[in-house]
Amino acid sequence: MSSLKKKYLEEIRPILVKRFSYKNIMQVPRLEKVVINMGVGEGKENPKLLDAAVKELSLITGQRPVVTKAKKSVASFKLREGMSIGCKVTLRGEMMYDFVNKLINVALPRVRDFRGISPKSFDGRGNYSLGLKEQIIFPEIDYDQIEKVQGMDVTIVTTAKTDEEARELLRELGMPFKAA
Repeated sequence: MSSLKKKYLEEIRPILVKRFSYKNIMQVPRLEKVVINMGVGEGKENPKLLDAAVKELSLITGQRPVVTKAKKSVASFKLREGMSIGCKVTLRGEMMYDFVNKLINVALPRVRDFRGISPKSFDGRGNYSLGLKEQIIFPEIDYDQIEKVQGMDVTIVTTAKTDEEARELLRELGMPFKAA
């Protein structure tokens, strides 16, 4: 069992039960999945960039990404339906907890001029989205081996009903939110 999952079960869940006065232990919010998405806009001209993004995302997450394709054609972007434009990974279970732990304790502190993440990026249903500007903040990526600095979107999906519950869950997990 990952250390973050153990911390959730032993320490965080009782805190949340007391704070929100849940009647049933199954009402307590928990992490459901984490989706990591890398959009590779230049992938249509240079397929090597897409292959590099797939390789880097699999190194970061420990799971093979799915290549995403354009759903419709957009002439102004020179994009046709079915073109490969990115890759994504959905993590659940132990791998999800390991990734969130690595994100909080290793990757985010390596961001330049880091002052915390925005507490406003919740979607109204208890899910949190975070944009990272470069993949080199993860220790698995060797700076000399990358072809292009890529950004990625990380979406943390929780079972929380409100943003306040999700914010408390993530804060207790150790997510470094900016002071409001």
